[in-house]
Amino acid sequence: MKKRMVSMLLFFALFLGFTVHLFAADVIKMKFANYYHPSHMNAKVASQFCDEIKKRTNGRVEITYFPGGTLATHPKMFQAVSTGVADIGLANFAATRGRFPVMESLDLPLGFPSGWVSTHVANDFYNKFKPKEFDVVHVLYFHACGPNVVYTAKTPVRKLEDLRGVKLRAVSRVADIVKALGGTPMPVEMADIYESLNKGVVEGAYGPFEQIMGYKLGDIVKYATPPLQVGSVFTFYVVMNKAKWSSLPADIQKIFTDVAAEWADKQAVVWNDIDRESIEYFKKSGGQLIYLTQEEGNRWKKAVEPVFTDYKKDMMAKGLKASEIDSYFQFITARIGYWSNREKELKVPFPYKSE
Repeated sequence: MKKRMVSMLLFFALFLGFTVHLFAADVIKMKFANYYHPSHMNAKVASQFCDEIKKRTNGRVEITYFPGGTLATHPKMFQAVSTGVADIGLANFAATRGRFPVMESLDLPLGFPSGWVSTHVANDFYNKFKPKEFDVVHVLYFHACGPNVVYTAKTPVRKLEDLRGVKLRAVSRVADIVKALGGTPMPVEMADIYESLNKGVVEGAYGPFEQIMGYKLGDIVKYATPPLQVGSVFTFYVVMNKAKWSSLPADIQKIFTDVAAEWADKQAVVWNDIDRESIEYFKKSGGQLIYLTQEEGNRWKKAVEPVFTDYKKDMMAKGLKASEIDSYFQFITARIGYWSNREKELKVPFPYKSE
């Protein structure tokens, strides 16, 4: 009797272990890499994406989240995803200039008024042109920040001449814009921006307002000038390893597609919220927000025209026709108009207001 009881207990233990093993094997494990530090709003939104996927798949997909560059650094993010080091990754085009030549057109000074608009335009642009530069991965969605601002520690910028020779942190296509405006672009890592400003390595930066709050620069940055007529942004991608995508069951793929579409919309709202909160943080820290007059803003817009000429030359050297490149600009401009109107119709809170 005792032997029979032991045999039964052993059988149930083996059966339970086998069942647990089967259940564990059915769970799809994934890794999401993000270079933003964990407390940044964009890092939190990406973490929420992971949670939502787990929820909608009833636990069939578990995504381990690696913020702060702990799995892949910003410049190596795309390579990490394409080679399978990470299954999903988030970064922006500026980290690897020239890697996404067609999509980089979105980082030109095209007059984006807000992150809500730029995010919607970025997704429209990809869906319209489907550039081959993203063929090695599966695209989930794109998003983009609000218009870059000139922010400085000591010297206010009220007119174009005030920028002459000023050392500003700027990278990739945005560095071209700073140069066209008369400034001196400096390729400082954002992780080093506080120390660089404090030591005078740079006098300021040209980037989204969220950098001031996101990197706690309120005690050192005293002036911010948003050249809205220029309206350049940084565009971000969220992509998945292609082999990993292909291995997913069709119903799981659909869940990812649905959540990605929702998160593009969510991120669009978040970018506007981030800029509004950053402006409030900046003002409460004693910062002065300087708006350009329409006349002065038009001068800045005129000054950056060579950036488009240089981009066009670069792209034609890669084999594209001038008409193709022009179609990119025309499409982006039209979609900016469309989404700007929608932003007003939907009464999406807008970060910038006349003072």
